[in-house]
Amino acid sequence: MLNLDSIDVEEIATALEDQTDYDHRWLIDPRTGEIVFWTSDTGIDGENPVEIDEPDLIAIDPLPSYVWYQDMVDFAEGISDWAAGRRLRASLQGKGAFRRFRNEVYDHHPELISVWQAMRDARARVRAVQWLVDEGLVDDDAGQRFIRDNPEPDLP
Repeated sequence: MLNLDSIDVEEIATALEDQTDYDHRWLIDPRTGEIVFWTSDTGIDGENPVEIDEPDLIAIDPLPSYVWYQDMVDFAEGISDWAAGRRLRASLQGKGAFRRFRNEVYDHHPELISVWQAMRDARARVRAVQWLVDEGLVDDDAGQRFIRDNPEPDLP
């Protein structure tokens, strides 16, 4: 088992959120906790292509977009400013919801930017730790301790 304190939880959270394409992948070394970035063109070291299944690394597959979408829904429903919440909920309807939500927060409600980022990041870190536990890389007790010690911020 890896020591949770020696793992870059933020980087795993980024990998779990990365929905861009499959020409690149995030991988973790189960022996050291080191996270590496693989691309189909340049491999892991940036120079030598290598098949993704060759190294003894574990792929960090992105979580489905509905997981991240639910964060936006929960934020829009959880804030006390009824008008802002209504506008945020409206931005979530249909295709392009991620972009519209971001634009609504950043362009029309700058007072909510830091609390949105704090909530989103807190949830992402918890998901990263839960992924580590599910993969058997980190002890369940350490994962539970992390989750307990890193609560989500209160919404305004």
